[in-house]
Amino acid sequence: MFRNYWKIAIRQLGKQKFYSFIKIGGFALGIATCLLITLYIRHELSFDRDYAKGDRLYRVIEVYLEDNGTSGLGASMQAPLAKVMLKDFPQVEQTGRFMPWDLFYGAGSNEVRPEGKTEDTYEEGFTYADQSILDMFVTPMIYGDRAHALTQPASIVLSKRKADKYFPGQNPVGKVLYLNGDMAHPYKIGGVMADPPVNSHLNKFDFFISLAGHELWNGEQNYWRANNYLTYALLRPGVDPKELQVKLVALYQRYMLPQMISQGVPDAESIVKRCSFELQPVKDVHLRSNGIGDGLQHGDIRMVWLFGTVGVFILLLACINFVNLSTARSANRAKEVGLRKVVGSPRSGLIGQFLTESLLLSMISIILAIGLAWLFLPLFDRMTDTKLQMPWSEWWWLASIILTAVAVGLLAGWYPAVYLSRFRPVEVLKGAVNLGGRRSGLRSVLVVFQFTTSVILIVCTLVVYRQMHFILNSDLGYDKDQVMLIQGTGTIDTSNYPHQRLRTFKNELLGLSGVKKVTISDFLPVSGGKRNQNGFWKDGRSKIDPAIWAQSWYGDPDYCSTLGMKIVKGRTFSRDMASDTSAVIINEKMASKLGWADPLGKLIDRGGAYKMHVIGVVADFNFESVRDSIGALVIHRGDWATIVAVKANTRDMAGLIKGVAGIWKRYEPQQDLRYTFLDETYARMYADVQRTQSMFTSLSVLAIVIACLGLFALSAYVAERRRKEVGIRKVLGASVAQVTGLLTREFVVLVLISILIATPAAYWGMHVWLQDYTYRIALGWWVFAAAGIMVIGIALLTMGVQAVRAAMANPAGSLRAE
Repeated sequence: MFRNYWKIAIRQLGKQKFYSFIKIGGFALGIATCLLITLYIRHELSFDRDYAKGDRLYRVIEVYLEDNGTSGLGASMQAPLAKVMLKDFPQVEQTGRFMPWDLFYGAGSNEVRPEGKTEDTYEEGFTYADQSILDMFVTPMIYGDRAHALTQPASIVLSKRKADKYFPGQNPVGKVLYLNGDMAHPYKIGGVMADPPVNSHLNKFDFFISLAGHELWNGEQNYWRANNYLTYALLRPGVDPKELQVKLVALYQRYMLPQMISQGVPDAESIVKRCSFELQPVKDVHLRSNGIGDGLQHGDIRMVWLFGTVGVFILLLACINFVNLSTARSANRAKEVGLRKVVGSPRSGLIGQFLTESLLLSMISIILAIGLAWLFLPLFDRMTDTKLQMPWSEWWWLASIILTAVAVGLLAGWYPAVYLSRFRPVEVLKGAVNLGGRRSGLRSVLVVFQFTTSVILIVCTLVVYRQMHFILNSDLGYDKDQVMLIQGTGTIDTSNYPHQRLRTFKNELLGLSGVKKVTISDFLPVSGGKRNQNGFWKDGRSKIDPAIWAQSWYGDPDYCSTLGMKIVKGRTFSRDMASDTSAVIINEKMASKLGWADPLGKLIDRGGAYKMHVIGVVADFNFESVRDSIGALVIHRGDWATIVAVKANTRDMAGLIKGVAGIWKRYEPQQDLRYTFLDETYARMYADVQRTQSMFTSLSVLAIVIACLGLFALSAYVAERRRKEVGIRKVLGASVAQVTGLLTREFVVLVLISILIATPAAYWGMHVWLQDYTYRIALGWWVFAAAGIMVIGIALLTMGVQAVRAAMANPAGSLRAE
């Protein structure tokens, strides 16, 4: 019996090549998309799941209640917090700290030179770490003793890939590395750890530098008013993290409050009362850190579920094609069903036959889908910024494929099987039924569902594209075009102020043709630029008023002019005025927070004896993502940095780069020139938005293709079913346009209904998405009109091919049998 089922199923595929192609092609596209999205979701959900003590490992988050009632979240904690948590709370088994290099020093990069070598090599992925971090994360070691790898000051642990790069085939423990040409402060290698797994939120770190004996400034390790450390806690078994995080607030009362009071901080008690803690499970760091500034690369659980939902909808579109075509062509199987029932076939046997056909289609489709998924995996990796692999060797892979084929085949084929098997043989054989004809309520609903999904995806694509265009082309308050960023310039001059060698390097750059301006500064208005936040007060108010928090940047006298920032009041720094060493430029936001209409000449301080006078006000500019509003900023004069920005005024960028490289080689012969461009760096800030745009574009095209495949087949079938009606109408004088309109009208109505349903849903979804951006586009009506017109045009083109062909056919051929 089963062999007979398979034989008939294969025969049906051969008899209906066109419709089989549509069914298999749509299925394969839908399943391939689901496979790729499933691999992506599995990868994202796998982050930080394999630590031996991961179920008890948490990251400490500070929660601060803002004046407007919202809560600010921060992952950077005070230096002494980890130590006192371990001392004061027996529920805590271990604590440890990271301080990623870029959180304090910017860029996260260094020039590395092994002992005995003469050339430096640029490397990223540096972080300071406590010895306990290696123990808490149970870091596997290739060389060295994990228990002592970071116990000594100035010790460093390398990943295996970096150890193989600098010490191939050797055990490098005990050997020395130098950073940034500083030969006076060597780092001794204490161990080599296994490469961080790609599904770890710490996967970008290849160099762990010991925090033993390290201080950012004298007394920093006991200072409670500076946040620079990512702090982790390993709880003892059975401890409830929610109960513990409430108790942790006592640490601020016990340690921070007395220190603030002794320093004369006004309203210290009110400030401390606004602070609380949250213990974030390490397994949540990658996907659930939205709004938490930690300098790490993250995913977003919202995007995971969004793409998962879209993948399911794409698969549903493919299944809908199958159901629609099966029910539409039911008349062709009606006599077969009637005859089978007359000769005694039970309904269950008929259902088995049709389910077998569905399973055969599903199996062929999923084999084709695996090939398509493998073929498009590199493209998918580029869109999602991942490195996924087909898990051929995993036992669950084959099992999942078989289960998917069976499940999809049964789900997609169940309704057609039940529908076709219920025909009454007497009515079928008498020709009293006209199945699969013009109208079908279910078929109409499914077509509406297909095109509703397509319209929503097209609207999302258009909105994301417009927001991305707005971000990249809006007036940011500075000029990001033709600004070359020379990296690693800190090694040119390691001497103390006035850093004359670095200034000479700058002057030589100014002598190049095509160079307009040059500035020396690590503080740039893009990701990767150095950041430093401080509290400021009006002169004499540090013991009275609460602090005004602002970014505290350093730039030389050419900083504003090189980056195209507009001075709206006063002036910029001058090399000829010695008093400018204590001068600052503030932005308009800072002036507003200080309550000064004219801040020129007024004094501000950072809560100590160091006072600064305001010499200029710079127009507000976006120095963070446009997801956030512009913050307060104070710019101090500084002439030393690891980045030199060159403003070009030439079309010959290749020639300019060659000239810069020539000067660089004279100053740093032991290292290659490294550079980027400010506009490229700015664009990388929004790589997640660009990936979202690419994904939506691809999925929109895919949804349209699948929907149109089904619509093309349905319109072909409707034209075939109404062939005689069309012939009669043509004999009676109907034009080609009238016949075409007759055949397409029903489907156009369904598409219009889809647009009406999709518009409010798409508007709501994009309105919510845009709320993440302080500066955003308006949702104009034309976006929805454009999506609707696009879908109608595609649908008409799809149906028109079949409709016109039917309308232009010779009516004699269709009426000959009458």
